[in-house]
Amino acid sequence: MTSVRQVQVTFDCADPERVARFWCEVLGYELHSSGLVCTDPTGVGPRLYFQRVPEGKVVKNRVHLDVRVGTGLVGDERLAALEAECSRLETFGAKRLWLQEADEENESCLTMQDVEGNEFCLD
Repeated sequence: MTSVRQVQVTFDCADPERVARFWCEVLGYELHSSGLVCTDPTGVGPRLYFQRVPEGKVVKNRVHLDVRVGTGLVGDERLAALEAECSRLETFGAKRLWLQEADEENESCLTMQDVEGNEFCLD
């Protein structure tokens, strides 16, 4: 049996170059000369590919990215990290949707949208 060693995440977009630039800024990735591919300069994270499609987004994503900015943090320290990253990403065109506050099982996370309305979480 063959083992999978790499994963590529593909985004359907109206404007692939714009969405690729956004995600490269979010993740600190490098934009390929094609303008359609983002890669992790450390070689650890997945490759991201952005393809133009004719239809627009109409419902909530079935798969989304979690941007892990609060790993290991709890309470007010975690909230501060999420809020700081939210502010940074809003300068690139992200939109804040809602904050899910911590409960007995989960720490806080912040749901946002990228420049084409795709949901993602700051976790």
